[in-house]
Amino acid sequence: MTTDSGTRAGAGTDAAALAAVARTLGEVAGAIREAGRVVTAVSCDPALAASLGRSPRSGLRALRALGGALTAPSGLGYAPDGGRLGRAARLGGVLTGRANLAVDVAVTSLKLRIRLCSVRHPEFAEDGLVRRLLEAVEADRQTLALRIFRDSVRAQGADRVLSRLAPSLTEVMAWNALVDENPFNDAAAWHIVTGTRPDGDPLLGLSIGAWARWDRGPGRAVVQPPDAGFLDRLDPGGGIGAHLRNLAVLGNDGRMLVQRVTGPDDVTRYVVLLPGMAFGRPRNPTPQDLVGAVTAVGRNDSPYTRSVRKALVRTVPEGASVALVGHSLGGIAAMNLTEIPQVNQRWRLTHVVAVGSPVDFKRPYDPKTRVVSLVNEHDVVPNLEGRSPVSVFPVPADWLEITWADPSHDFPRCHGAEAYAQGLDEVVPHARDQVDVLLAPYRGRVEETVVLRLHDR
Repeated sequence: MTTDSGTRAGAGTDAAALAAVARTLGEVAGAIREAGRVVTAVSCDPALAASLGRSPRSGLRALRALGGALTAPSGLGYAPDGGRLGRAARLGGVLTGRANLAVDVAVTSLKLRIRLCSVRHPEFAEDGLVRRLLEAVEADRQTLALRIFRDSVRAQGADRVLSRLAPSLTEVMAWNALVDENPFNDAAAWHIVTGTRPDGDPLLGLSIGAWARWDRGPGRAVVQPPDAGFLDRLDPGGGIGAHLRNLAVLGNDGRMLVQRVTGPDDVTRYVVLLPGMAFGRPRNPTPQDLVGAVTAVGRNDSPYTRSVRKALVRTVPEGASVALVGHSLGGIAAMNLTEIPQVNQRWRLTHVVAVGSPVDFKRPYDPKTRVVSLVNEHDVVPNLEGRSPVSVFPVPADWLEITWADPSHDFPRCHGAEAYAQGLDEVVPHARDQVDVLLAPYRGRVEETVVLRLHDR
């Protein structure tokens, strides 16, 4: 568990040293890849071809040297990339399985990260399914790896298999993407290797932009009449555990909640609870669907974000202090709001608590906004933007990142808001208390609770 900034790699000098080596190798792999692009650009430069007429002997020597650097095992391996010709040559190299030095170094970095996972999770290295999958990927036998995964899903269920892979699922997917014959998922894998924000997935290579074409709703928010039965079921405690239980009561059917609270200092503040993705069809009338979730990971202007902005306009006066607590897709939407200048100029977003959310590459517009990220290491969802629980890349120094291992290892149960509340109470109560201290200004008398129904259009 990490209770402050830094990597999630595990405790101990050996783990820290291993993380540093893995991070450096990822950076080196990125530099080698960029060198291949530069050499490709020089090789394809029309000025080089024109120089052959002026000095054929020198020009041919230069071409041979460049060609050797781009294709010889003693150089960069098979490394053409960039530009129309470079991309075509790279595609041919991927389809024919040509060796590439940058990919070899990147895979070594990913292997070290998976080894780091076994420091925190010894069962990961010992697990028969995980071991057989890694062996198949290393042998470049993707068909076998897919068969192992499929047979395991049939025998044990997808939820159990995914939760077993979750601690290092990102690294496994990136490794597979780099060595398979699909050239379209390489870009996402390289983002994972170098610790940068991806714009696609490492499985198929579909871009966020492709998903966004299906997610264009303007978003709207409608205040619902108060329901006494619903209000009676809300936990009045005001701590992070209470907020998570209230999110569970709220459900994932397109609603959100705003509470006006008088704090211990008699100042009025607002707590906003944002639920996660609604289960069911990839597209539904709410902005809390699968398509919206994928779009929101890569873009801060989504129907969910737009709906919440309209809800805040209806319920929160300008200049008020606001704490956003979001679970899953709700956490993504909360962080998206912090990135939008107009939102920060209208309200003071003092705290964001993202629970089980892939938000590590998002950055608040206002540096004073305090960010808390809560991650169960067997929850698959926080991996979806390319940063796993064993990432060697740190979050910003002023973030509070807390991770722990759910003893049940069951997904999607371990992803639920109530399961997170239980994990905080039973596994990491000191971390729960730490978050409650941060949210202390928002713990007080609830003066009003407003429930709003969110719509895509």
